[in-house]
Amino acid sequence: EPPDVPHDFSCQTPDMKKIICTWSQGGDTYLYGQHSTKYTFFEEFSQKLIPCTVNCSKQCSCSWDINQQRVYNITLTVENSLGKKTATDAFDVTHRIHPSAPSELFGHCLDTKIVLYWKHRNKGIKLFCQTEVLHPDGKAELHNSSSTHLEHASITLGGLQPYTQYSLRVHCGAAQHFWRWGEWSKAQTFRTEEASPSGKLDIWREITTVLGGRNVTLFWKLTPSFRANGRNISYEITWEKVEEDSKPEHISISSVYNSTRIFIDNNPYKIRIVAKNNVNYSLPSVMIIPGATGNSSTENELSIPGLKEDEVTGADDGIFLSWKPRNTYDGYIVDWCNFPGLQPCDLQWKRFGPHDSSALITSASFVPGVRYNFRIYGSVANTVSLLEKKTGYLKELPPTLDPPVKKIHLTFHAVTLSWDSYPTTASQPGFIRGYHVYVSPVQEDCSLKESKKYVLPDGSVLCKYAIENPEEKRYTVKHLRPNTKYKLAVKAYTGGGETPIANFIYIETPFDSNILYLLGLLVIVPSVIAALCHWKMKW
Repeated sequence: EPPDVPHDFSCQTPDMKKIICTWSQGGDTYLYGQHSTKYTFFEEFSQKLIPCTVNCSKQCSCSWDINQQRVYNITLTVENSLGKKTATDAFDVTHRIHPSAPSELFGHCLDTKIVLYWKHRNKGIKLFCQTEVLHPDGKAELHNSSSTHLEHASITLGGLQPYTQYSLRVHCGAAQHFWRWGEWSKAQTFRTEEASPSGKLDIWREITTVLGGRNVTLFWKLTPSFRANGRNISYEITWEKVEEDSKPEHISISSVYNSTRIFIDNNPYKIRIVAKNNVNYSLPSVMIIPGATGNSSTENELSIPGLKEDEVTGADDGIFLSWKPRNTYDGYIVDWCNFPGLQPCDLQWKRFGPHDSSALITSASFVPGVRYNFRIYGSVANTVSLLEKKTGYLKELPPTLDPPVKKIHLTFHAVTLSWDSYPTTASQPGFIRGYHVYVSPVQEDCSLKESKKYVLPDGSVLCKYAIENPEEKRYTVKHLRPNTKYKLAVKAYTGGGETPIANFIYIETPFDSNILYLLGLLVIVPSVIAALCHWKMKW
């Protein structure tokens, strides 16, 4: 086949000493030996053939040394025994500078900047260079540096984070008659120096009254603005009495922990927590623990007199809370346990601004059927006050256990049932809203007065009574027939409904002797009267 037209034919110089022309090779001609493809270069202005050796791999290239000529009009001819094709490129060589990649990158690192140096292979050419800074999160920034024609160049890269690893590389272009960027240098990795931790820790506490004082469990976590800025992080906790000139107490905690417990007496205390690295300390996070009266019945935050616990409802992605805003606080804190049944319970907390009065609390640990307790605090001057308590479920489920029903009184026409021991506490998978009592004669469908019909999956009909007070755990079923067997069931229900009826209890109402007496009056007496009348008539 004849050769293809040389596509993307272009010439450039890396150093003003040599011209390199490149083009796409094209398809296979299937001609070999003396019939294979041949290449010639002809320069129109000098009317001379240019001697160069063509090398083709992924693309074809050919190069030759520059003489005094600056403007060229090159014609490339690609020819075999079946035909020939040409391509041309006219250019001023000073406008076609494509610098080689910089080499020998090295840097001088400070805590927030790196001074980067590199070496040029293009001596005497004034270059404009660009440095790429690759951050740990994958974000790349480009920094331009001033023109230089020296063998060595440098740039100061500021605004960096302390003790952070960055990947740097450089490429350059001609400062005058810029054509295109040269190749990138090999990337080099640098780490900035350590500095003091920046930002503050977010701290919280849980207070438990004990003999002679209080146990305070301290918690801390990193805020979005906090940076360790170095190695060997530890946490330093200091506490001292507010009102007395006392000697502060101090402990140091390893970075693998995010909580510790201290004991304080009933005086007010000031607690400071800082992060520390090899350089210095972070800004302190401070909290004030108010004084206590020493009365254990009133010190527990969970049992403050008059502070009732409100029920809250869950949503698909969390539990919604709202609280009454107060002007006296500069912020609010909500805390809760991710695992209420465990110790430790994985205490969590979240801060809100002074104008917030509601929040959707989300956690990957929240599961249906578990009751979560929330405490809402107001914060001012590093001191917090418990304002409200909430309790709720991500999703309520039906009770898993039926009430343990006992028969406490049975008459000819009624039975009284009781389930006093049935709990309505947090152990339930939902808030117990009330109870349903089901009853039916064993041999037939039910149709008692003051009841609603309830049809079982097998088609049999029960009578249903509703109790809407969860603390009312006793009910009397009336209008029963004497000497009759009945089946009964009691089901608790929550916001998630109730489980299907699986078990019944059975009773039998006693035989009513008054019926025999009435029967005697209705049958025997008329019979005697009839007999007397018959005898008298006969007499």
